[in-house]
Amino acid sequence: MRRFRAELFKEPFHLLSKLLSPALVILFSLKAAAQNRSPLLLSEAIQTGLHRYQGILAKQNIIRASEALLRNAGNQYLPNVVLGLQQDYGTVNGQYGPLTPYGVTGVSSSGPTYPSQSWNAAFGATYLINTNWEVFTFGKLTAQIRLSEQRVKRDSADFVQEEFIHGVRISSAYLNLLIAQRLIKNAESNLNRAARLQAVVLARTKSGLNAGVDSSVANAEVSAAKLSLISAVGNEQQLRSQLTFLIDSTSTQEIMLDSSFFKNIPAFVNDTTGNIIQNPQVKYYQAIIDESRFTASYLRKSIFPSLNIFGIGQGRGSGFDYNYAPEFTSRYTKNYFAGVKPGRANYAAGVSVAWNILSIKKIKEQVSAQNFLTEAYKNQSDLVNSQLKNQLVLASQRITNSLQSFREVPIEYKAAADAYTQKNVLYKNGLTNIVDLQQALYAINKAETDMSIAYINVWQALLLKAATSGDFNLFLSQVK
Repeated sequence: MRRFRAELFKEPFHLLSKLLSPALVILFSLKAAAQNRSPLLLSEAIQTGLHRYQGILAKQNIIRASEALLRNAGNQYLPNVVLGLQQDYGTVNGQYGPLTPYGVTGVSSSGPTYPSQSWNAAFGATYLINTNWEVFTFGKLTAQIRLSEQRVKRDSADFVQEEFIHGVRISSAYLNLLIAQRLIKNAESNLNRAARLQAVVLARTKSGLNAGVDSSVANAEVSAAKLSLISAVGNEQQLRSQLTFLIDSTSTQEIMLDSSFFKNIPAFVNDTTGNIIQNPQVKYYQAIIDESRFTASYLRKSIFPSLNIFGIGQGRGSGFDYNYAPEFTSRYTKNYFAGVKPGRANYAAGVSVAWNILSIKKIKEQVSAQNFLTEAYKNQSDLVNSQLKNQLVLASQRITNSLQSFREVPIEYKAAADAYTQKNVLYKNGLTNIVDLQQALYAINKAETDMSIAYINVWQALLLKAATSGDFNLFLSQVK
């Protein structure tokens, strides 16, 4: 039996160094390097994320696009002015017959009718200025401008909502990473306690003061502590990846965070239920509803006709003489300058009203469909409001519960620490067994974890209330 113990527990005091894997050694190296850097404050993380996150930058560009469309809607008041210049070369054969230029492109040549085809050709030109002004639209243009204004408001509300939600995401990821890093420290402390216990057990077992089974229990405790540390490291790496993504950072090194969250809790000035009126999500859905209503109004106005004032000025040049005829086919010139020189001018001005009376039936169904969409948006808005109200009540309850837990964990920690100290001393003196010491080890490890989580739970409860009420400053004002 002694031979078995000697082989099993050879070089016991070097066992801890053998247990540490290369990954943990790298972790400790990164931690040492991180200590030389200043911590990333929560406010800095939020500002960095709001300025770099591509989703927010996309919302900004969408707002710019809506603003450009709004300016374009205002420009619809301006008249259309078309200036045209055309010079060509061709024949002027004419022929009697019906023609409807629908969906095809024809040649607008004009000339006498010949008994047979003539290939006489000359230069010609057309100079045109055309003005059309929609001076009265029966409210259609005003409705279009108002709709464009509402779309800007909708996109602005969407941008504010995205900023707010992203700020909450960053804060939540920051707190989660903070507790993950603290759990690594707790796991390291647990591993150190298990290793010290193992060293004591191995020494007492080697000297014959303890049974060999105690060393197996001690080895199991060290392995379990090591596995817990590896699990904590993996969890921290995952949460660190989430935070770096939210702040659009390319760094893969350990992020050193502000540890002051473990030193104090928020000072709750007002713990009332509050309301959700200022929540950006509520405002965004209201903006969508308003936009849908403006869209229906614009569709109704599009039924009405438009009053247009138009004016046309035209100059034409031709290489064919005014008296060109089938019996006088020589009365034309192929000279370019003679053909493109304006020789005749015409103008026309007037007022026109156009109204597609059958559009009333078409637009009526579009308005009906838009009204149904408005009701659907209201249903979605009511659903979001109901969820936020329930979350607001839950947030207040979480605040109460987290504060109660925060007051209890110091009692738990002190009792667990005293019990561990007592059991450790008793075991070293052979007055208790390793099972009792093992239970005390579990208790102190759990108490340390509960202590760390209790601080962050209070902050997360406050964050939930701020996110639900829409008052993010309720949370940020408590962060030092």
